Amino acid sequence: MTTGRTRLACAAAAFSWACLPAWPQTATSAAGPSAGWPTKPVTVIVPFPAGGGTDAFARPLFAQLSKQLGKQFVIDNKGGAGGTVGAALAARLPADGHSFFMGGVHHAIAPAMYPKLDYSLEADFIPVGLVSSVPQVIVVNASRPAASDLPGLLQRLRSKPGQLNYGSAGNGTSHHLAGELFKLQTKTFITHIPYRGAGPALQDLMAGQVDMMFDGLGSSAAHIRSGRLKALAVAGERRAPGFPDIPTARELGVPDYVVSTWYGLWAPKGTPRESVERMQAELKKALESPELKAAWTSLGSETPNVWGEAFGAYAAKETRRWADVVKSSGARME
Repeated sequence: MTTGRTRLACAAAAFSWACLPAWPQTATSAAGPSAGWPTKPVTVIVPFPAGGGTDAFARPLFAQLSKQLGKQFVIDNKGGAGGTVGAALAARLPADGHSFFMGGVHHAIAPAMYPKLDYSLEADFIPVGLVSSVPQVIVVNASRPAASDLPGLLQRLRSKPGQLNYGSAGNGTSHHLAGELFKLQTKTFITHIPYRGAGPALQDLMAGQVDMMFDGLGSSAAHIRSGRLKALAVAGERRAPGFPDIPTARELGVPDYVVSTWYGLWAPKGTPRESVERMQAELKKALESPELKAAWTSLGSETPNVWGEAFGAYAAKETRRWADVVKSSGARME
């Protein structure tokens, strides 16, 4: 009989791009009615404070799009409630082709954690495309590490349960659920400390105010390279691009701990189809540029190739999967 732990491990297995079917592409060329788009600056809501994973990918991406299109893409950081505050604001943006929303896996988790959301990812947005996918990484303060490696961390957690805590980007984020999954799979206990975004949580980790994080590699990457954070393991099926020296959790004795953070772009419902298709075409061009390929590798990211309705179907599937994770883990608002 399948146990709850087995169901959770299966539900939380990271999405493997190698298993993705060959989705039809919906992006079109720039020719046609949308050729003049954009006619004014474009606003993009990023639903977390600066310094987090979403922001780490949004800034180089929209700088590249500004360069390509000759119009400014303005990032508006709106943090709070695990990314749901910004998502609710984005759902009410003008649907004129000059407003977009960059969210991600956090918003697939949110319906199970926040049952009274005042927006629907499926009903209030048009899926544009998947932007990036990075594994979660277990990080500690490099100067005062909770442990020097993952086996040492597990030994400490088991010998002194409840002694350590972990910071997250907020209740219901992938950081939170990644921590709860780790606790369940390793039979350990770590106190959850939610923040209003990965940026503030990382600052407190580096200041020694929290012991560890289960972070998306994109937001920890620069701090790992600078030596301020020490990475114990990535929660990937294989080692991350740009970080070949960080072992996977499965290499170190936690075989089912595979969790990824993905980011994508949506437009408010009612946005003209031509504007969405033009954005898809420009987004695909940007992701193929040498600048972003180098940036994504430096952030430990893979570059997906999923657009339009296929992206919407993927987000819906992820929403169902994370609902199972929340139910099985007993994760709750702190």
